[in-house]
Amino acid sequence: MRKLTALVLALLCFSTLLSAQNLKTKNVVLIVADGLRWQEIFTGADATLLNSEHGGIWAGADELRKEYWANTPAERRKRLFPFLWETVATQGTLYGNQTKGSVAHVTNGQAFSYPGYNEMLTGTPDPRIDKNEFGPNPNVTVFEWLNQSPELRGQVSVFATWAVFNDIFNQSRSGVFTQVGWSLPKSISNSQPDLIRRMYTTLTRFDEEDIYNALLQVSLLDYLQKQRPRLLFVGYGETDNWAHQGRYDLVLASAHQFDGFVAELWNTMQAIPEYKDTTTFIITTDHGRGSGTDSWKEHGVDQKGSENIWIAILGPDTAARGEHTQAKPVTQAQIAATVAALLGKDFSTFNRRAAPPLPDVLDKANPTLPTQ
Repeated sequence: MRKLTALVLALLCFSTLLSAQNLKTKNVVLIVADGLRWQEIFTGADATLLNSEHGGIWAGADELRKEYWANTPAERRKRLFPFLWETVATQGTLYGNQTKGSVAHVTNGQAFSYPGYNEMLTGTPDPRIDKNEFGPNPNVTVFEWLNQSPELRGQVSVFATWAVFNDIFNQSRSGVFTQVGWSLPKSISNSQPDLIRRMYTTLTRFDEEDIYNALLQVSLLDYLQKQRPRLLFVGYGETDNWAHQGRYDLVLASAHQFDGFVAELWNTMQAIPEYKDTTTFIITTDHGRGSGTDSWKEHGVDQKGSENIWIAILGPDTAARGEHTQAKPVTQAQIAATVAALLGKDFSTFNRRAAPPLPDVLDKANPTLPTQ
């Protein structure tokens, strides 16, 4: 048995090395839309929530239907997420459409933000992390680990609307660059820096921890042009915030805007020589939500379905498989090792308990690998 195990490990190591030699990916961007359900991603707007009674819509239900409603799920989802379905789905792959037998889920057993982010960034759930106010993460994320490597040191960055990401990435220990929450952008080369600072300091705040997605996007694109990180995390929070407020109209608006921000980021990076055709996007969420006419507003262990998520991959080493169907379930924990593998690194050499990379993500880099 020991000889067989050693042989399997040797083959896996050889496969990883072979993939690394063939990789076109030199840069990875992990993008998260907080609390964005798989139902909207794969089936579009929910008809039962396009009203004031269950969707909390203040006014303009007819206009909302004109913008986002269509007769089929394929049409509805494309209206809501045009970049995801016209570009990512045609050039990359997606996991998590349960209507087609594809399941993606969390393994942390809690289905809320900090435990989810820890799982996706470390490859392992941690039962100690049981609240969003947990404090500095005792676990080393794949971002921190990669930032310690000679070729990536100082080229790892985090941009997020939620201030808690300073703790999630344990910024004081990891040394990873972070621009989170309402902290003023550390470096603004934009043509109107005074206007940006004024917006940060004078806008009425949703709360003291969360900045608006649009403000984050401005500082992110500015930083990208100047610093050119090779590993980037981007966390957008509005979809979760508006769902908790019971405003389905604003969930749809922020989800559609999120799709536009991802498209803008992709197109911006593809126009930069260092990133063109060498960048992979991993796009996902930290947790799901409940369903029905009321439970969609919340998530957690008491809301059935909150464990279900979705994951999308777009990049030069991932084949254009579109939606996975009737596949073996994948987990949030597999994202960390996937980030490392795309950069030619084996995360299991650091964390042996970390889940393995997602299947099929490197299938163009190594076409001899088995597929689902």
